Amino acid sequence: MSIRHGLLALLDQGPRYGYQLRSEFEARTGATWPLNVGQVYTTLGRLERDGLVEPAGEDDEGHLFYAVTEAGRTELRQWFDTPVPRTNPPRDELAIKLAMAVGVPGVDVQAVVQSQRRHSMKALQDYTRLKAQALTAGEQQSDLAWLLVLEQLIFQTEAEIRWLDHCETRLAQHAARSVAAPAPAPPATTTGRPRRSRI
Repeated sequence: MSIRHGLLALLDQGPRYGYQLRSEFEARTGATWPLNVGQVYTTLGRLERDGLVEPAGEDDEGHLFYAVTEAGRTELRQWFDTPVPRTNPPRDELAIKLAMAVGVPGVDVQAVVQSQRRHSMKALQDYTRLKAQALTAGEQQSDLAWLLVLEQLIFQTEAEIRWLDHCETRLAQHAARSVAAPAPAPPATTTGRPRRSRI
């Protein structure tokens, strides 16, 4: 997740201070990826160091505002114009868990799959309920942003459930082949006296 570009996008709409950025980021994403204010200020520090934002004064309460620079706007436009690369997919804990489980003796991989499916089905129901609430909430821009995030989570969870179904089928096929495969023949043994080698 690019916090850097998310903050630039918010600052492109006008100067803001750290707590405002955190609140607006979480409102847009429905707090799906919560930020702590320390992350926000650390990221702002890096953006300022890179010339993408600059201080824009303080209010009466001492909040330091930041504004996007032209270089920041250029970087933001490039981010919007560039597809998210899929050449280096992020690590997926579930895929790693199943890949490790199939090689560890004593792990019931089918049980791991079933447990995850139950969890994913519940998450899908929760996301669907939140989507219904978002649809009835109105058509504000923040509602639209949250709706897009929710739908991505729904599609991702549906895909995960389909993949778990596929894993279960693959595991069953592998088990069936293992049972059907003939046992390897025992090594040949010789009886009688050993032969003398000719020299």
